[in-house]
This record gives sequence, C-alpha cells and structure tokens, in this order.
Amino acid sequence: MERIIIGRKDKADFPQLELEDIEVKIDSGAYTSSFHCHQIEYFSQNGKEKVRCSFLDPDHPMYHEKEFIFDVFKIRRVKSSNGQVEERISIKTEITLFEKKFPIELTLTERTDMRHPVLLGRKFISKNFFIDTSRKNLSFAGHFLKAKINQESNLK
Repeated sequence: MERIIIGRKDKADFPQLELEDIEVKIDSGAYTSSFHCHQIEYFSQNGKEKVRCSFLDPDHPMYHEKEFIFDVFKIRRVKSSNGQVEERISIKTEITLFEKKFPIELTLTERTDMRHPVLLGRKFISKNFFIDTSRKNLSFAGHFLKAKINQESNLK
C-alpha cells in the first residue's frame, strides 16, 4: 500500500462514533493514538470486559451526548509527556482520512486541557502515512475541495 502525506494537524471523521470533522494532531512522539472522552466506566458484562464513555466533552461544538459501550480491546500502559505512566483502556474503531476508512486502536483518556481531542500516534501513522510537519489539513482540504467541486457541478 502506498503511503499518503499527512501534515502536523488535520480533521478526521469517526463514523462508528458518529463524529465528523474532529481535529486531530499527528504525534510522532506517541506510540498509541488517543481520543478525549469523559465518564469512562470500565465494567464486566456476561464475562466480557466492556467500557462505557461519552466522546469529547459538553464544551466541544461536536459533542452529542451519546453514550457508547465497547468491548475492551486491551489495557495499555501509557507514559505521558510529563513522564507519568497510567493505564488506559483501548478500543478498536474506524477513522476516515483522505476519504478512506482505516482501522484504528484508540486509548480513551480525559484530555480536557489539551487543544486537540485526538492524537494520532506512530502505531497508526507509520503504517499508512508520511508526515510533513510544514503542512496541515491535507485530508480536510481535499475533502472540502471535492465537496466544493461537486456543489459547483450540481449548480450547472
């Protein structure tokens, strides 16, 4: 598979989470990808590990108050930028970038104080993309341009 050039920031869709145009930051220093959510609740149901959460937070413009329940994929030990190690629950879902759907593993964490609700780490990026840190919104710009062209052709 040919790799795509991605910038330092972009916007992505998460169809299974019913979220579109979510800001993502490309973080080559992070191994795993993470998504900001709140009310993370770990529980067991019929002998299976599950997690319940709501993505984003009420202050975010794309927040939709929907609660999701996922099978727990793994419990990951993640070292934050300040050196602290914490255990995070990870799930498997899909992300849409450059009009392609990709499987992705996301750790769930509270990122309230961070600018970007999603960090895309090396595990995901290295399989599909090359990073050009001088650029941003390459996927979103292509999506926007295609929508604009389609809209103009419909007007003719």
